[in-house]
Amino acid sequence: MNDNHVVVITTTGSAEAADVLARAVVEARLAACAQVGGPVRSVYRWDGEVRDDREWQVWIKTAYDRVDELTEFVKANHPYDVPEVVALPVLGGNTDYLAWITEETRRP
Repeated sequence: MNDNHVVVITTTGSAEAADVLARAVVEARLAACAQVGGPVRSVYRWDGEVRDDREWQVWIKTAYDRVDELTEFVKANHPYDVPEVVALPVLGGNTDYLAWITEETRRP
């Protein structure tokens, strides 16, 4: 088990917004990699109404100790009032890849 890495998931309302956010978190060294996928269909309740919208997912690979700063960065740079920011633990994987994640999320 490896508790030093996480995948953080967020969604945006457009492919362009997802692309901008993905590039920004990598450039800021808050993530080693961010993958954009979509569209996906999201069904949720907002302002008392059930919504059904197309969104684009951003899967962000980072070190656990960067999650708080990454969360604040996403909140500050996201077009939504309350963006999804969910961190999922990485329980294992290619140790070379995980080491690369750690290396890329450190300041040079």
